[in-house]
Amino acid sequence: MKYALKRVGMLLVTMLLVSFLTFLAFQLVSGDPVRTMLGTEATEAQIAALRSELGLDRPFFVRYFDWLCGFFTGNLGTSFSYRQPVWDLISSKLEITLLLSLISFILITVTSIPLGVLSYQWVGGPMDWVRTAFNQLCMAVPPFFTGILISWFFGIALRVFTPGDFPGLHTNPAGALRYLFFAAVCLSIPRAAMTVRMMRSTVISEMNKAYVRTAISRGNDRRTVLMAHVLKNSLVSVVTFLGQTMAELVGGSVVVEQVFGIPGLGRLLVTSISHRDYPVVQTLVVILAFWVVLAGTLADLVNQYIDPRLRLGGAV
Repeated sequence: MKYALKRVGMLLVTMLLVSFLTFLAFQLVSGDPVRTMLGTEATEAQIAALRSELGLDRPFFVRYFDWLCGFFTGNLGTSFSYRQPVWDLISSKLEITLLLSLISFILITVTSIPLGVLSYQWVGGPMDWVRTAFNQLCMAVPPFFTGILISWFFGIALRVFTPGDFPGLHTNPAGALRYLFFAAVCLSIPRAAMTVRMMRSTVISEMNKAYVRTAISRGNDRRTVLMAHVLKNSLVSVVTFLGQTMAELVGGSVVVEQVFGIPGLGRLLVTSISHRDYPVVQTLVVILAFWVVLAGTLADLVNQYIDPRLRLGGAV
């Protein structure tokens, strides 16, 4: 419990620092969002009035404190471009992106760990060459190309879903989940392939250690040793890798959303950056950073549960 509280405290401190640096960075970026909104023909009086309306004429730390408090109250400011509350603008898109990432992570986890253990048993055989070639192919093909193939085959040829016509998540949950599943498959393929390779390499390394040889010399079956001891020890490294994968999924989903026409955060982020919509971009950057830090924290908590020595900083 103490370890978990310590990790949560580190998460909060990290996010506080990230939020400050994010807010500061957008204050130092060249360009005036007010002049962008009003155009080149705006008068100084109009510029001053709009800047006052948006609160941009207040001191830096006052604006930062108000913006930081907004994360706890749901008041994240008003979008410069869309002229509506930032939370109302991103909430529906955020849940779609997070759901896509969650489905992808589940697919990666439930497929890569069993396949990684199974591929260890193919080492040196003909199936190992097939697995290696297929694994390399999955890692080499970019998600946007896989997305095009999936959209053509399952969307156009088989008509399982309609590409570019994303059903409402609340009006048609089943249709939305089916649509997101195919996008998640596209997003998870290269990362699942990397996790399979990671799992296979870790299992091979563990099987060559002294404790495994000792257990086998005492009459234990190799499969029993693999499932009872090696798998648990291998998961420490793999869970850390899965934590990094979880952190990357939200960023990777941006490309997949564009290919499948999913109304997630990707299109909103690109549009907001081009329009210098700082309240939206700042909020999205902090949310993405929080997802990355949270993924690392969860991976550490799972690892210390698997191997309690990590709580004391012991060697694995």
